[in-house]
Amino acid sequence: MKAVKGNKEYTIDESQKKFYQDGGFDIKDNAGNVIAYGRGKTVPYGDYMNVMAELAATKAELEAVKDKAAEEKKSKGAKGGE
Repeated sequence: MKAVKGNKEYTIDESQKKFYQDGGFDIKDNAGNVIAYGRGKTVPYGDYMNVMAELAATKAELEAVKDKAAEEKKSKGAKGGE
């Protein structure tokens, strides 16, 4: 496995994983997939607020779709009962 941070990349073993992760290094398996993220990383506040706004919009859209589906189900049930 590898510990990666910026332009630094070290080949490590399982016993060194926690040390490098605590130092802010991402840990990747031999295929290059991230298996653990380094500690102490932050996200800029503007990016966080953009994601939160997008999440709120997506939740509202999901609720609208659920409501529409429930209305369609009711209307089909009423027609079938006639």
